[in-house]
Amino acid sequence: MTTVDQRAGAAVDRRAQTLDPAQERLRRWRMVLGGDSADGTGCALSGRDAAMDGALSALYGKGDKGQSGKDRSAGLGASAPSVARWLGDIRTYFPSSVVQVMQRDAIDRLGLSTLLLEPEMLEAVEADVHLVGTLLSLNRAMPETTKETARAVVRKVVEDLEKRLATRTRATLTGALDRSARINRPRHHDIDWNRTIAANLKHYLPEYRTIVPERLVGYGRASQSVKKEVVLCIDQSGSMAASVVYASVFGAVLASMRSISTRLVVFDTSVVDLTDQLDDPVDVLFGTQLGGGTDINRALAYCQSQISRPAETVVVLISDLYEGGIRDEMLKRVAAMKASGVQFVALLALSDEGAPAYDRDHAAALAALGAPAFACTPDLFPEVMAAAIEKRPIPVPDAG
Repeated sequence: MTTVDQRAGAAVDRRAQTLDPAQERLRRWRMVLGGDSADGTGCALSGRDAAMDGALSALYGKGDKGQSGKDRSAGLGASAPSVARWLGDIRTYFPSSVVQVMQRDAIDRLGLSTLLLEPEMLEAVEADVHLVGTLLSLNRAMPETTKETARAVVRKVVEDLEKRLATRTRATLTGALDRSARINRPRHHDIDWNRTIAANLKHYLPEYRTIVPERLVGYGRASQSVKKEVVLCIDQSGSMAASVVYASVFGAVLASMRSISTRLVVFDTSVVDLTDQLDDPVDVLFGTQLGGGTDINRALAYCQSQISRPAETVVVLISDLYEGGIRDEMLKRVAAMKASGVQFVALLALSDEGAPAYDRDHAAALAALGAPAFACTPDLFPEVMAAAIEKRPIPVPDAG
């Protein structure tokens, strides 16, 4: 996104329009273009407009010459007090969604990650999934004085996500578990008519143009015992930060359901099983180490070793598929798991960030094995899991 585009996205005016339409258009273009001598508007700003423009210029101001931070001359400086004041300003002038975008731009464009190691800074920021990813990447460099504040920031985001995602996830998967338990003497409202008709086609009576159902097939009701086993295998390379956050929250939600046995495994070139921390997704997140290489084959080998009931197991690999291990072995493991009855799902991303970068050759190879690889939003994830539990076709979103 260009600087002009970023300013346009951030320059949200909350005032009622008090200027004539032509003057109002000039004022808006002036806010977008940033007041450079070449903007051509000839429009001067004052009051709140001038303050908003100052906040925007501090981040998107003159001197942006490329990707290198040393070539930029935006006005936040490197001191925590000036950044803290700026954070307060943008929260005053812009809505929360815009504030989060501007914070991410400030971290990326101006190299402010190290300032997030100060508790005062963490208390001033607007917390979101992307900020959590940044904090997790800084975890090993974080001083003890900051860790408690960082955990509080992460916990707030996690709790907000759980409130948004947990109820629908539990309801969707409980229904899927009920429908996956077939019985042959169902009550009327539990009859699976499609399967019942298919099972009784041989009892068709042409003269009456009807089927006599000698055997009823119905949906069971999931008991409190474990019906399905789910293994979440999560790539913790730096590009997967948002996916790690969402997967940890979903892992905690799944682990709270008695009918599902959930295992959560994270990996880079090594493999770490965080299943015993699933009761607190914040502990899971701080148990990850974002960054490093990727060995999908090693991670899948570990997951495969933990499967005791393949026909009742769903393995969800969340990775961009940039494999640093043995490619052919990875594919053989996926094929072996599917042959044994495991439902295998490959998610290139679990986030709202749009189309991810991924290894297209590996994605195509998985698709050839009957395991399509696709990006999944958090809102779609419950439907994907329900389809896997019921052994239905996975609802792959349209790539367009």
